[in-house]
Amino acid sequence: MPDTFGWAPTVEGLSGTATLKVRKAQFGDGYRQTSADGINARSSIFNLQFKKDATTMAAILAFLDAHAGVSFYWSPLLRGPLLFTCETYGEPTKDGAVYTLTATFEQTFAP
Repeated sequence: MPDTFGWAPTVEGLSGTATLKVRKAQFGDGYRQTSADGINARSSIFNLQFKKDATTMAAILAFLDAHAGVSFYWSPLLRGPLLFTCETYGEPTKDGAVYTLTATFEQTFAP
């Protein structure tokens, strides 16, 4: 069973996009028929920002490095835990005692 990513991102750096896969059939009279494409027709990508102290930031980096793009559970706002991967994240920057890191979480699916 995959691990759970338990750190909360900052609200100011939180953005996400949901993509719906749709099959379309266009007919000559202007009629178009659409339907969801598969059982996992909706997927999300989140651009996250974390502002944490050195100890917490080191734990986040260790988690992301250990998973190396392999799936883990994370709970986006208003949704339960879903499977995500993180293949891209920025190196942390420091401002006083606070470190900032950006990461992209992409929803994935398992059988």
